Amino acid sequence: MKFIVDAQLPRRLARKLSVMGHDSVHTLDLPLGNKTPDPSIVAMALAENRVIVSKDDDFVTAFLLRDAPPKLLLISTGNISNNALLSLVSAHLGRLIEGLEQYDFLELNLTAVVIHS
Repeated sequence: MKFIVDAQLPRRLARKLSVMGHDSVHTLDLPLGNKTPDPSIVAMALAENRVIVSKDDDFVTAFLLRDAPPKLLLISTGNISNNALLSLVSAHLGRLIEGLEQYDFLELNLTAVVIHS
């Protein structure tokens, strides 16, 4: 699966996803870095068939109103350490991948993967 990890999340998350066999980039790796505007991130997701991974509710609004981005993984854990976030994603990655293969909008909170259909 291909991911683009948004600015509010650590670059280590993109690296972790890559180590786990997925094509993953972080906004810091883009020419404008973390200043890359949301429409540009959505355009990249569309062009490269990437799932946007974000904490940003603006992507949720765009998804619900405009069906863009095509796939969204919302991280709604609140403020947790980067290590805790990486552990949580690792623990749920299988379920996340399965869900994203069938659905367009998933949410990862502290206790579960939530499918929004």
